[in-house]
This record gives sequence, structure tokens and C-alpha cells, in this order.
Amino acid sequence: MASGKPGKLVKAALEKAVEKVAELVNPPIPGAPGSEPPSLEEPVEPRGPLAPKADQTGPETVSPTGADTGAPQLSNGQQGEYLTTSAGLRLYDTDHSLKAGERGPTLLQDHHLREKVMHFDHERIPERVVHARGYGAHGVFVGYGTGANVCRAGFLANGVETPVFVRFSTVVGSRGSADAVRDTRGFATKFYTQEGNFDLVGNNIPVFFIQDGIKFPDIIHAAKPHPDREIPQAQSAHDTFWDFVSTHTEATHHVMWNMSDRAIPRSYRTMEGFGVHTFRLVNAEGETALAKFHWKPKLGVHSLVWEEAQMINGFDPDYHRRDLADAIESGAYPQWELGLQVFPDTPRQTFEGIDLLDPTKFVPEELAPVQPVGMLTLNRNTLNYFAETEQVAFHLGNLVPGIDVTDDPLFQARLFSYLDTQLTRLAGPNFNQIPINRPHTAVNDMFRDGFHQHAVHAGVAPYRPNTLDGGNPFETGPDARPFVEVAQPLAKVAKVRQSPVSFADHYTQPRLFWQSLSPVEKEHVVRAFTFELGKCYEQAIKERELQVLANVDTVLCQEVARGLGLPAPTVTGRPKKVTPSPALSQVGHSWPVDGRIIGIVVDPADLDGVRAVREVILAAGMVPLLIAATGGPLDADSGLVAQRTFLTARSVEFDALLLAGSPPPAPDALPSPNGKAVVDPRVVLMVQECFRHSKAIGGWGNAAVALEAAGCADGPGVVLGDDAASVLGDVTKLLGTHRVWERFPASIS
Repeated sequence: MASGKPGKLVKAALEKAVEKVAELVNPPIPGAPGSEPPSLEEPVEPRGPLAPKADQTGPETVSPTGADTGAPQLSNGQQGEYLTTSAGLRLYDTDHSLKAGERGPTLLQDHHLREKVMHFDHERIPERVVHARGYGAHGVFVGYGTGANVCRAGFLANGVETPVFVRFSTVVGSRGSADAVRDTRGFATKFYTQEGNFDLVGNNIPVFFIQDGIKFPDIIHAAKPHPDREIPQAQSAHDTFWDFVSTHTEATHHVMWNMSDRAIPRSYRTMEGFGVHTFRLVNAEGETALAKFHWKPKLGVHSLVWEEAQMINGFDPDYHRRDLADAIESGAYPQWELGLQVFPDTPRQTFEGIDLLDPTKFVPEELAPVQPVGMLTLNRNTLNYFAETEQVAFHLGNLVPGIDVTDDPLFQARLFSYLDTQLTRLAGPNFNQIPINRPHTAVNDMFRDGFHQHAVHAGVAPYRPNTLDGGNPFETGPDARPFVEVAQPLAKVAKVRQSPVSFADHYTQPRLFWQSLSPVEKEHVVRAFTFELGKCYEQAIKERELQVLANVDTVLCQEVARGLGLPAPTVTGRPKKVTPSPALSQVGHSWPVDGRIIGIVVDPADLDGVRAVREVILAAGMVPLLIAATGGPLDADSGLVAQRTFLTARSVEFDALLLAGSPPPAPDALPSPNGKAVVDPRVVLMVQECFRHSKAIGGWGNAAVALEAAGCADGPGVVLGDDAASVLGDVTKLLGTHRVWERFPASIS
């Protein structure tokens, strides 16, 4: 027995090595539901819970008061081989209620039934009023040290690694809405720093609808579904929204962004983030500066086109969350660089005439460049959506030494609102003891009791000063880097309900945004306004918003008015001259292609070409998806597996499409009216959609047949060749600019 053991170990090691090599050649397709493939038969041999997948991790195993427990991550999960009650009592049956005879009434004494149903009845907690639909992931932030001259926050120091949790979200829709709706996106980041948690709770748009937080209930009530019918869901294309924004013209700037391509991002991975507000920073010498936070995606800022988004919401409502999870599982870790726009902390708190306390204004990057201060990498998916993404609690008051608030009236209201929200959502004041919210540094807050108190506090004196607990806890002296509010002088003023005069200009920055866009982006903005206002019932609301647009830009107003069949009103004042900001346009740059998804339509006659381009795509950090007539292995020994079929694939999944020939109609294809189809009609549809959505298309072999059948045989961004590798090379270059916009020249200059 002993002599045979080394042989078994060697054999096992060899088998594992072979599996590893096979995995490198044919990496697993992301999206497997479990860490092990299921057996055909129901397992009967007791075993413990499966380990999570390699891409998953849970919250750090710190105690409710921030101590490192040293426990493995799985210690927070289910334990043991056997089914139990929540108190650990083993159960022999969970499929049958306890009854008075097999046909008799159920007995009240069935404690397992009562516990099981009681817990199920309370599985849901109130969803967030806004940002209800979200998705989160774990990661790490590494500081560059370049921000030290303006901010003493420890997590920004050179080389400091800080665990983070990021939650992306839409604002208006419910938890059950779709991902690719036209909406503002939340970009909330919790930094678990050694000085306490810092929450940067921002959006993918740098400006907000309103200037004062007292209007927040109003804008959300206006944007949410109409209260009588509870429709439309996750949309702003309705009367109450446009009634509000056309009467509150401070919303105009945000509306311009929301009607642009920025409101329908291609992916969370290609979405910019902004802290929205102006913060006050403090350096080691006590000097202050004002600053705005920016997240810059390493893959560039890219969006969906409107028709593509509408298709996605039907084809895959979970498009953005699936994209993020699959990218992380595949090792294509999304990255964003954190940057600062820094401004002098002057008494007026303005910069180049822009009021820094007005959350409807931004500062063009040409006036104040964004200075990189660190890198965020998301590298682990959650273990449990509810425990982490749904229960994570953000708060703008979670600050660290070196970062302070300003008097932005929207910022000030949010400091109250976020804490107040958690009391209802998370059932009491102890929400920071939920694992995903626990700080990774010592906590000694003197708070006691309350719903869901998980900490077991020792001592008898939760007050200070005290002598019974030896004086603990002690206030922090200056040498231990406490948080100290900036002693900002307050003017001797009267209490008033009004805004500064500088808040009154509602049109100059929307005009700057419009004039900074490329022609194709302007055309998309016009179509968005025309669509949204066209869905409104009341004519007066359309006319009122057209007057707002007239004050932004004459061409914009005229184009939207033409689409609505209404006369364009005249400008009510003299527009201020603006200087366009090239940084606001998503067009005209070239970006990395990491993580881009390439659909490959397989022709069985050229599996060698398919294999070759697939390997090049993988080596370039992109994701190939093979599309064939049927699923499964494409032949007996190639190792190629079809991940999609002509029935299950749609163009919206891919950033580009490759045709390895022109496959004939598969057996499950609908017959053509004249019976003369030579190419599967679903392949033709994929080509047409990719062409219409300005995506790069490449082909070799007899791919021209499919392109001709689709009516897309030529035009910018269509690459044909005899060699698969060269075709892929040309398509990859086109992907660097995201889309082939020149295929359809815009009518607006």
C-alpha cells in the first residue's frame, strides 16, 4: 500500500498538470454557476459545501469591531455536511410538513416549517428608493503618492494597497428593471482604509439635476413611474419628468448629459465616474485646497447606440452585471485611474468664474487637468449578492483625515440622507456591523444595543470620561492622525432660503457640453430628446422644454422641434460664448481592446482558421465567442466548442463580428419565402445589426456571400481577406476607436 502511494501522487500531479495546460489552451467559458460541474444523478454521499469559484471572494473576516479574526473567508458561509435549523439542529426531512396523518391537517408544533416559512417571508428588505438596481465587486486600490502635496489621506500614499468594494447602479429603475436603460449610473466606492472607511459615492455624470438637496424628493418623484399606473419603469420618457426639468431649468445641464450617449454605457468597465461635489482636501502641513474626484476607465469611455440598448433590454436585461462578472472571472480585470482636479481654496470658492459649490456645474479638464493619484482594479466577484451588494451601506460622511466636506447645499443634504436611509433599509443603527460594511481598523464607538447588535461589548462604562473602564476609550491626540474638520470661517449672515446669484446661469455649461460633442454624438442627443419628448402626452410640456433648448443652442432646438412637428421658439437672451472641451467627447480617441468581445461565426469548412484567430484573440486579452449552427464540440478532436448558436446569439453581445465563411441555413432555420436562401437568415440578421450599429465586421473564405445577402458587402469598417489573421488584425485596429462612426456620416455639424 505504502509503495504504491508515490505512484498515485505522481499520476495525480500529471493529471492536474495536463488539466492546467488544457485550461491555458482552452480557458473555461465564464458564467459557470458553480465551482464544480454537477453530476447527472443526485449526490447521496454527504459532503461539505463546495468552495467558491476562483473569481469569488466575500467580505474580509474582521470582527464587528474591526479586528482581524484570521478566520478563513468560508467561515462566514454555511458549514457542515448536513441540513440544520438556524440553531444547528440536524433535520431528516425538509420536503414534508408535520401532519396529523399523511392526509391530515398540518400541526402548529412543526417548528421547522414555521422557521423556514418565517425566514422566507422576510427575505426581502426595502429596496433603495434610488439606485435600487445595482451590482458590486471587490477590488484593490493602489496609491501613486502623487496626491500627497494636496491630501494627507493615507490610502493615497505611494504603494499603499487598500481593499475596496464598488457598487454600480442605475438611479430610476426598481431592482427588477433592466441594465441598459437611459439613466444616470451610480459609481460608489467603499475604501477600507487603515484610517477608517472612506466612501466616494458618485455618478457617471459629473453634474446633478438640482442645486439644493431639499429638491431631491421632487426630482426623484418626477423621474419615477407615475404613481397612478406605476409606469413607465426605469425611464425618463414621460410627462412628470419633463414637467419638472422644464420648470426647474437648473436641471438642463444634467439633462444634456442624460440625453447623450453617456447615459447608456457599453459596460461598467467603459464608464467614467465622478465625485460630483467639490471636496476640501488637507495636506500634512494643514494647507487646504478644493478638489473634484474623477474615475478614468483604462479601456476608455464607450457607449451603446439606442437601438442596441433597446434590444439588449429584451435579449439580456442583466447585460451590464453579466459583462462585469464575466470579465472578472476571465481575468480581464477592469481598471480605473483615480484623478483629482485641484483648485485654490479661496473665500469665493470659484475657479475661472465657475462656482465650485454648484453641483450642476463642472470644470473643463482643459482649465484644470485631472491629476492621477491611484489605480483601482476590480478582481473578485461577490460570494453572495444579498449579503454584499444589497446590504452595502454608503455614506458621504465616511471620511478620512485629509478629506473634508464643503458647503455645497446638495452635499450637505446627502450627509443627512444616507444615514437616515439605512435605519429603514437595514433595520436599525448597527448596519456598519454587517460584514460588507465593517471597517478594517479598530472600532471603539461606545454605541450600544439596538437591532442586530453583533458585537459583544465588555466593560460597564460606555461613556466618557470614565474611570470604571480605565478611561477607555480615549480621544485621539494630534500625533495619531485624527479626523479634524477644517476650521472654515463662517460669515456673519442672516438665515435665508435662497441660492447665490452665481447659481442662476442654467444654460452656459449645457451649451459648452453640446458644442464639445462630435457630429455623430450631437445627432444622438437630438434623437434622444425627440424620442423622450415624443413620449410625453401634454403638448405644453414639449413646448416648454423646446424653450429651454432654444436657450442652450439654436440648432439643437430646431432639430428637436422638427422631429416633434412643432415650431422652434426663439432665444430669450443673448447666449454666452463658450470654448468647447474636447475631453467631453467619446469620439476621436484610440483605446485598449482588453476584454472586448469578438463573435466568430463558424464555418465547419475552416476550423483551422477559427482556431487560429481564437488563439490570437485570447492572447490579446479579448474574449472570443464561437457561434455555430448547433452547440457543443465542433468536431471530435479540435477542442473547439460553440458557445452560442445561430438561435441563441444576437449582435448586441459582440463588439465586432468575424465570419469564417457563409454557413448555409441550419435545420432549425425558418424557410425563406422563395426557398433560395444560401446563408442562414440569423447570420444575415447578425451582420445587418452589426453594420447598422457601426461595429467592425471581418470575414474570410466565402464570407462575402453572407455580406452580400445582408446588403453589407462594402463600406467603412467591413474587412474581407483571404487570411484570417490579417483580417483580425484590421478589425482589432478598428476596435480601438470602439465603432466605425464614419459608416453613417452625421447630418449635424
